[in-house]
Amino acid sequence: MQYPNPLRCPICGGSLSLRDKTVSCPKGHSFDMAREGYINLLRSQKSGDRMGDSKDSARSRRDFLDKGYYQPLRDALIALFADKRGTVLDICCGEGYYTAALGENPALAVYGFDLSKEMVRLAAKRGGATCFVANLVSIPVADGSFDYATHLFAPFHEREFSRILKPGGTLFSVVPGKKHLWALKEKLYDDPYPNDEALPATEALQLCGTQKIAAEITLRSAQDIDAVFRMTPYYYHTSQKDKDKLGGLNTLTTEIEFVIAEYKKL
Repeated sequence: MQYPNPLRCPICGGSLSLRDKTVSCPKGHSFDMAREGYINLLRSQKSGDRMGDSKDSARSRRDFLDKGYYQPLRDALIALFADKRGTVLDICCGEGYYTAALGENPALAVYGFDLSKEMVRLAAKRGGATCFVANLVSIPVADGSFDYATHLFAPFHEREFSRILKPGGTLFSVVPGKKHLWALKEKLYDDPYPNDEALPATEALQLCGTQKIAAEITLRSAQDIDAVFRMTPYYYHTSQKDKDKLGGLNTLTTEIEFVIAEYKKL
């Protein structure tokens, strides 16, 4: 089934159309399509390489996820959409591990965006989705253009999330569970604390339910241990002294735990 193009010009809000690998609106604002197939819809003239995650960070995340450590979450998202059809926006899609998985469902028209150009480039190379570079606070898509949206480990912007959903549309938001990466925390901290599992607070959307995904994984190299640590928000708040505790650690078995919250736009 064909769905209307939801993408809009980030400058004037006009509809976008593709011609000769250039995306443009009726007012003449144009945006080049990269050879990987993604579109840079950032209003800023800054290079996408200087915004969002770096190339090294994006590639490290891709390599880590491709080893299947977070496949239980990926499989859970696939199952959530198994009987659904319509349009899906993956908000802050990263390098597209989950985006591409949803795109394998032929009943879904999947879109994904991120602030990092390198993340979007990698996501576009995976296929299965229309990918674009954009800012979370002003997503260049039409009002009410998506049946569903996914939001994993990213800032929550209720006004934009509500705006882009159709009436009755659904947002699936994922946060870390209490025991996520608990064994890693035990190695790092003398007194580790569980995650609070705080769900995004919003008046624009109604929380309908939650689902917990839990499994045990064995990280098989120092590189993988470092990669998953860098994917966590507490990496940036951990002292170098504590970070050094992971030195020489080549394998680690730990819990992974996620909470998927389902919100509805009324």
